[in-house]
Amino acid sequence: MSTINDGGPAFPKHGYVGRDGMTLRDWFATHATEEDIWAIQNPPSRASIDYREITRYEARYLHADAMLAAREAKP
Repeated sequence: MSTINDGGPAFPKHGYVGRDGMTLRDWFATHATEEDIWAIQNPPSRASIDYREITRYEARYLHADAMLAAREAKP
């Protein structure tokens, strides 16, 4: 089973050790716009994917995972 990249803490405190609070993945998920959610729920071509109904919550985390992947991409 693979581990989900949560991006670490969204608001780390200097010198604070611990993982309490919101992760960067959660932060990105909460900031997905209505347009982001709609685009994920309505892909241009459903023929090439195994389509199933994607909930708004799942769409938010798919958006967050894409944002985290973009941060790791090399220019």
